[in-house]
Amino acid sequence: MKTILLIDDERLVLKSYGGALRRHGYNVLEAASGTEGLDMARKHLPDLILSDINMPRGDGSALLQNIRQDPELRSKQVVLMTGRPDLVTPRKGMEDGADAFLLKPFSEEALLECLEARLNRASVNWRVGDDKLTQLRSSVPANLPHEFFTPMAGIIGLTEMLRTDASKLTSEEVSEIHNEVHSSAVRLNRTLRNYLQILDLENVKSEVALGPLSPRQVEESIHAGGKEALERNKRRGDVTFRVSPCSIIARPEDLKRIAEELIDNACKFSRQGTPVNLELDATGRMTITDEGKGLRPEEISQIGAFQQFNREKYEQQGLGLGLVLVQKLTAQCKATFSITSQPGKGTQVHIIFPLSRPV
Repeated sequence: MKTILLIDDERLVLKSYGGALRRHGYNVLEAASGTEGLDMARKHLPDLILSDINMPRGDGSALLQNIRQDPELRSKQVVLMTGRPDLVTPRKGMEDGADAFLLKPFSEEALLECLEARLNRASVNWRVGDDKLTQLRSSVPANLPHEFFTPMAGIIGLTEMLRTDASKLTSEEVSEIHNEVHSSAVRLNRTLRNYLQILDLENVKSEVALGPLSPRQVEESIHAGGKEALERNKRRGDVTFRVSPCSIIARPEDLKRIAEELIDNACKFSRQGTPVNLELDATGRMTITDEGKGLRPEEISQIGAFQQFNREKYEQQGLGLGLVLVQKLTAQCKATFSITSQPGKGTQVHIIFPLSRPV
């Protein structure tokens, strides 16, 4: 049974539309304001959020912005509704991140048709993935990480929509699908890159030559890796770098990749607008701190290339290849790696690099 979160400050609307949805088999949650709705969304993780725009105590536009910045909610379907088209046009609502737009008053038929279309759209990646995963897995090595299959299924599902339903799609929907195909392809390429590098590191038979990096090389490598992660996650304003001058034993490409993967991981598991800090002190100790959901001790102990936690709740690439790659790169640099975390209170990753000239 799909769960719909219905948000409106008018009781009559909640009763009318909520009743219609329940009659057609939906589980309906109700909230009277954007603030209350956001709290309920974070608690229950509904399949779709249907919200009015003009409300006291948190309007629909602010709610939409918060949803799109929340790592647990950002992929949820959001339908905005209003009785005042002068407040926001459908195109403006879509540009702000809404998936669909309903102008009040609308019929029960229009409501159900809209929600069914959005729920089908939300499930296409997973539906096609379920049909194809067995076939995909049978044609690749048994130990291929699951991280490959999420973007792969997405590409298959989205291109299947273009192939079979193109005539039914609007130009905006086609553009959206193209963007998502590109995003999935980029993610798949990055996953493959990390996986192949892990295999290379596992197959190295001799020690890699490591030269000391100058303080300038250290700073440039860290900022280059951080820039890639920030652009990918759109978190440029949230991350702070504090890099003290020091000369460490590492390769610049390894240090760049370490910074990129750790910042990417911190951004993935913390909400937009919350701080992520990277600090490297003069002793060669690097610390990356976020204020995200945190990890339990048993989760930290199980981090591995094939491990993903809370998959049913977090439909995103989990704690998998990125941290494993960081662990292997730090081992190659003769650095030490550790994680401290507490559920609900964020995570700290610590790496201590050897210095070319000990302090």
